[in-house]
Amino acid sequence: MPKIDVNQVAEILKRNDIDPALLRQIVEEMNQAVEPELDEEKPPAVKKQYSIVVSDPENQLPEKAEFTGWVFQIPEDSSVTSTTERIHKAAYEFNTTKKGRMMPAKTMADAIENIPAKVFKEQQVWIKTKAPVFVIRTDNEIPMEKSDKKTRRGQLG
Repeated sequence: MPKIDVNQVAEILKRNDIDPALLRQIVEEMNQAVEPELDEEKPPAVKKQYSIVVSDPENQLPEKAEFTGWVFQIPEDSSVTSTTERIHKAAYEFNTTKKGRMMPAKTMADAIENIPAKVFKEQQVWIKTKAPVFVIRTDNEIPMEKSDKKTRRGQLG
């Protein structure tokens, strides 16, 4: 159904010689009908923090150079250690549904890739990467000297 501005309706009614008192009453009623409900205030948005869950099934974290993981957001006031617990709860919830009984989430990867975002949102965890991403170790240092590579133009090779 097409929408029309209240002011346009008022102009049309004015051109058709409607009584000014009646016109004012009609315009006031239309303005009240189109203004948003003030009673239905939305709750403030949840402030979130990022969390990365690293895939380390063989407990090799410091020895291995590259890992894969997923990026999540959880509420800012929650502990990041609760992220895996939230994912588990979402998976349990999903596995009780009809779709979950047909294709249950058995691993973290299954859960992250296949469970709808709505189920995770109920547990207050938001997935930012459905596919695992690489996580690379660093010693958090920037070398103070130039590397031994030749950096002048023409000497690269």
